[in-house]
Amino acid sequence: MGVEALIRWRHPELGMVPPMRFIPLAEETGLILPIGEWVLRTACAQAKAWNAAGGTELSVAVNMSAKQFQQQDVPALVRDVLDSTGLPVHCLELEVTESTLMHNTDAIVETMRQIKNLGVRLALDDFGTGYSSLSYLKRFPIDVLKIDQSFTFDVTTDAGAASITRAIIAMAQSLNMTTVAEGVETVEQLEFLNALGCDVMQGYLISRPLPAEQITLLLNEGPRIPYRAGAGNDTLSKQLRLVADEEVPDAVA
Repeated sequence: MGVEALIRWRHPELGMVPPMRFIPLAEETGLILPIGEWVLRTACAQAKAWNAAGGTELSVAVNMSAKQFQQQDVPALVRDVLDSTGLPVHCLELEVTESTLMHNTDAIVETMRQIKNLGVRLALDDFGTGYSSLSYLKRFPIDVLKIDQSFTFDVTTDAGAASITRAIIAMAQSLNMTTVAEGVETVEQLEFLNALGCDVMQGYLISRPLPAEQITLLLNEGPRIPYRAGAGNDTLSKQLRLVADEEVPDAVA
């Protein structure tokens, strides 16, 4: 049903540089603004190409830096990118972290409302790991809660992780929000989350991060999930999120 764009820097001498090494510097120097715009355009153009080739409506999730919300006219940027790439608004999802919501709150709320008015979905990433506040869910126009992989990893073995995950899903359902579980790696995790009513799964069980051309092949083949026989697999949710690792698409806050 969708992909999440991830950023990597392929350096001629250093090889593949992970985002935690260069994104903080990009934010400090202000380079995150042109990088973030490039990422959004590249990811939307790729999603449009996939959909045009396969007759699908694959969505793409792109992370937005707090700096972008503070220093850019994000609604205007999103409008321009969607117009220039031709990607339908409902095929784009913008992800923000809890730390983004802490800066200049009134302005962030207004920016998010303008984005929502465009028809673009907003997701709160890594929910439960940072400055979690239930007031965020009431005040900000969030459509999707992403359950951090630290909970998903232990959901079948740790009662605390299972209880927190169950509470997040129940809360999201009561607020008419979609839940996405990050980091799903095993069939047991998938079955457990599905039984709790989690809407969407993403992680290595569906696919490891892949470059665009390999995602194209995967889309042609369709997802292959190693369901266990006799485990009630016919009832498992079919809303499985693929994870696409472009060489540089997406500015991770």
